[in-house]
Amino acid sequence: MLGNLGKSLTNTMKKLAGMTVIDEKTIKEVVKDIQRALIQSDVNINLVLKLSKRIEDRALNEKPPKGITPREYVITIVYEEMVNLLGSEPHELEINDKPFKIMFLGLQGSGKTTTIGKLCRFLQKKGFSPAVVSTDTWRPAAYEQLKQLTEKMQISLYGDPENKDAVDLAKNGLKEFKNQKIIIFDTAGRHKEENDLLDEMKKLSSVIEPNEAMLVIDGTIGQQAGEQAKAFANTTDVGSIVITKLDGSAKGGGALSAVAEIGAPIKFIGTGERLDDFEVFGPERFISRLLGMGDIRSLVEKVEEVVDENVAVETMNAMMSGKFTIKDMENQFSMMNKMGPMKQIMNMIPGFGEKVPKEASQMTEDKINKYKIIMSSMSEYEKENPKAIKQSRALRISKGAGVKNEDVKELLKYYNNTKKALKCIGKRGMGGGAMGRLMGQFMR
Repeated sequence: MLGNLGKSLTNTMKKLAGMTVIDEKTIKEVVKDIQRALIQSDVNINLVLKLSKRIEDRALNEKPPKGITPREYVITIVYEEMVNLLGSEPHELEINDKPFKIMFLGLQGSGKTTTIGKLCRFLQKKGFSPAVVSTDTWRPAAYEQLKQLTEKMQISLYGDPENKDAVDLAKNGLKEFKNQKIIIFDTAGRHKEENDLLDEMKKLSSVIEPNEAMLVIDGTIGQQAGEQAKAFANTTDVGSIVITKLDGSAKGGGALSAVAEIGAPIKFIGTGERLDDFEVFGPERFISRLLGMGDIRSLVEKVEEVVDENVAVETMNAMMSGKFTIKDMENQFSMMNKMGPMKQIMNMIPGFGEKVPKEASQMTEDKINKYKIIMSSMSEYEKENPKAIKQSRALRISKGAGVKNEDVKELLKYYNNTKKALKCIGKRGMGGGAMGRLMGQFMR
């Protein structure tokens, strides 16, 4: 969704930013571009018409505040109205009881089990140690899938594949984890027409008494998300919604707007396949990225999550002293990998994401991974003393890494250029485009 809808809206904003005259004709043209982009992303046409009318009315009738040009004010109006479309304020998960019980709901195939894994990872980063209870007695291997996910993260799991009574499983899970701070309950995939499953959900809800019923909706279903949300809300008090699969769906706009329209709070979104591709849904941040304005706040938070402070201090000291080594660069690459796909990171930098083609960002990730393999074939002495890597050592490293000798030379060239750029940043700060030149090396 960020690719399709985001590209269209970013182009509209760029066109608007380049216009010298902002008159009625210009505004109507911009509004038509926005309508086209939203309709192509499966947003309900009535909602699109309401939104575009508000944008047009405000743009034609409101006077810009002092110090803001008409063009800047129209951009602000588009941003504000699109944020309001998705709910305006972010909704945090407030864990205030012990045990805090979260019951997951959703159709089979919506990504519910994977989302449980992502939420567990998210909570672990916040310092919590959640436990999981499997009550899905309908889907084959549901317990095994949860077991694989939770074992990786060392999270406690209760379930019994032989027990086909979901309510009994929930009761036993409550007893098993009565001293746990957070308990997450997985339930069977639901469908609004399957009355027996909806009845089971009611029974589970009365036994579990969840503090939060979290509904998982597949972003690829578009406007149908609204009907799903209504069906679940009529059966259980849905406290929050997670929209999944927003990384590759043109219908993501339909899902988000349909759910937002009925007033259900979207608390999280899934933006990829990795466990870390999961974020708190903030309408302001999300729309900023869609309009090509970046999302520096999320980028900073990602950095804070993955950066080892001791390593960061050591690297900064090395940079300032001019003693930046290949070992320091290896540490940097490890932290970059943890942050997620490069294209996702670039989209958070204002004005940068749309300039980088998908192929180039993939090439960046491929290069980082190749460089890491090459560095793993180096000795600690070579990493700390790159000047010692002459022809014979380079040949040994390339054979050990299974790459060409030219690849090792390319890495050493990148290292030397990086060292120069970092020394420049250390002396002058971020001015002069040093960081841009540093990133640019990957794009060649």
